[in-house]
Amino acid sequence: MPQKRSAFFISDRTGITAEMLGHSLLTQFEMVAFNEVTLPFVDSVEKAQAAVRQINAQGVKDGTRPLIFSTLVNQEVSAVVGGANALFLDCFDIFILPMEKELGVPASHAVGRSHSAADFANYHHRIEAVNYSLSHDDGLSTRDLAEADVILVGVSRSGKTPTCLYLAMQFGIRAANYPLIPEDFSSMRLPSQVKPLRKRLYGLTIKPARLQQIRNERRPGSRYATLATCEFEVREAEALMRQEGIPYLDATSKSVEELATTILQEAKLVRRVY
Repeated sequence: MPQKRSAFFISDRTGITAEMLGHSLLTQFEMVAFNEVTLPFVDSVEKAQAAVRQINAQGVKDGTRPLIFSTLVNQEVSAVVGGANALFLDCFDIFILPMEKELGVPASHAVGRSHSAADFANYHHRIEAVNYSLSHDDGLSTRDLAEADVILVGVSRSGKTPTCLYLAMQFGIRAANYPLIPEDFSSMRLPSQVKPLRKRLYGLTIKPARLQQIRNERRPGSRYATLATCEFEVREAEALMRQEGIPYLDATSKSVEELATTILQEAKLVRRVY
């Protein structure tokens, strides 16, 4: 039986930074089953005290001390949470204090700087990219397709949509996607809508057995979801991409984050947000 522990990600804003760093660290401990809880917008002493009560109660229930990953900026609020019966890891203290010493200047210690709508350029690029990806999903629209930074191609349900949205949300990339369908395989030619943009195409493929599982959840018992159909479409799509010199990735065992980051690097895309 794996050891069970609770971990809390606490922030005075969204908690995204604490979550990303904390979860990444927790995955290094495979023999421990973590119950992960995010407590965002802990921006007052009262909320901090409520958080401490929740953390301490969880510790009593678990029979062991929880872990706390904190990105709290307000020192008074941070001190309250730090008083919980838990391992308190202040992500800002761990990194900011050595950086202040090295740079010779104090940090601003401002709340919400890493995910703020006040950073208009980043915010604008992110929203613009997400809107673009949504309106150019699955060949929905070919208008302004030439403005895409990258166009993902592949068979239906190979992971194109979530990868596009991650590229848009995380990197500000205008990512469109276009399906490869049986009609394309009969002619072994790229769809006319994307053929002129071949240099911007990047492919996704997937193992047929996994594709069948995904399709069967969407349309159980259909011809679309049979293993024979999946094997045929994957085989032909890969052949077409090889023929056209389109690089492609196998999405079967890769996370959306891995796929998007690999495409960002290999397609030499320029990220617009951080």
